[in-house]
Amino acid sequence: MTHKNIQIKPIKTKDVLPIRHKVMWPNMPINYVSIENDKDARHFGLFINEELVSVISLFVKNKQAQFRKFATLTKYQGLGYGSFLLKHIITLVKEEKLKKLWCNARVEKSKFYTKFNLKVTDKRFVKGGIDYVIMETFFQ
Repeated sequence: MTHKNIQIKPIKTKDVLPIRHKVMWPNMPINYVSIENDKDARHFGLFINEELVSVISLFVKNKQAQFRKFATLTKYQGLGYGSFLLKHIITLVKEEKLKKLWCNARVEKSKFYTKFNLKVTDKRFVKGGIDYVIMETFFQ
């Protein structure tokens, strides 16, 4: 998807929190979607006509990258914007010659991530009553 009105750019932690909150945990206080090491992450936002509609946070350590708190505003879900943002992150990880990309996926969303070559592992956990599975992919 290329569109002249779409832009992906680095953003600040304070910019990701409202979308994380609205999409992931709207019934919890906003500080629930803040991560202790957010200050160490690189946050990215996808903008449509200057409106921030999708966010993702990338944590890099030991040649591995974990993306967390990936969220797209409900009215923009299913239109390809989240996929566009995730493809951007995958390209970035490859360009930086990182060896692994992984995430804690909500089990109900795991099929989405398989389209990006992320594989389901046997590592599972529950947080806030939601089932998660760790998914990963490796690069040469």
